[in-house]
Amino acid sequence: MSSFTPQTPMIIFIKDRPVRIISEKAAQKLPNRVTFDKIIDAHLEMLKVASLKGHILILNATPITAEKLFHFLNNFELSQLQSIYLVPKDKEAVEKRLKKIFTVVKAAGGIVAKDDKFLMMFRRGVWDLPKGKLDDGERSKKAALREVEEETGVKAELIEKTCTTWHTYTQNNQRILKRTKWYSMRCVDDTQMTPQHDEGIEQLVWMDEAEARKAMVNSFSSIRYVVDCYLGQEVDVD
Repeated sequence: MSSFTPQTPMIIFIKDRPVRIISEKAAQKLPNRVTFDKIIDAHLEMLKVASLKGHILILNATPITAEKLFHFLNNFELSQLQSIYLVPKDKEAVEKRLKKIFTVVKAAGGIVAKDDKFLMMFRRGVWDLPKGKLDDGERSKKAALREVEEETGVKAELIEKTCTTWHTYTQNNQRILKRTKWYSMRCVDDTQMTPQHDEGIEQLVWMDEAEARKAMVNSFSSIRYVVDCYLGQEVDVD
């Protein structure tokens, strides 16, 4: 099981909706482009399902607030909710609470660049990026390179870390919180490029930014976030 690092910003995707857990200091530095439809002060009002619409900022969150929020997100169809910024009084306490209610699984993936394009894959009906779980005792950097080669046949070299994402799911009645570390990479050899069909990968395509943006209309919010980080259009606020 992984441990959380309190200083690390967290963005958790629950049913493909982003929940950002940020410190009070980071909340004070949010750029003007970040606006909210509703601000909820957990000191002053109870968190309710009916309040979760549009873009939400939750201030003074406690571990109980966070657990209640995750319960709502996992158990109700919140069709009008778009995103949440959760600002705890004690960010470390909230993250420790999440660690208690979820089993943390580690994964890694990569964005591989070649000639001003990067590699996208079509997997199980959506556009995605190569990624996968770490083997026992494996480091994230090694796992990211291994997963890229296994899923695409492309040999790459690692440049730098791009971002970290988290997402939740249930497996065998167990609540899972998967942490994925993403790395930017440079293509070394794509002469053996071929999709790993037994992993549901149907197609591999080198895309420029415009092509990728069009393709990612049919993708996940988490993948769009990773690409934005890679392109420098999404910046962690902690």
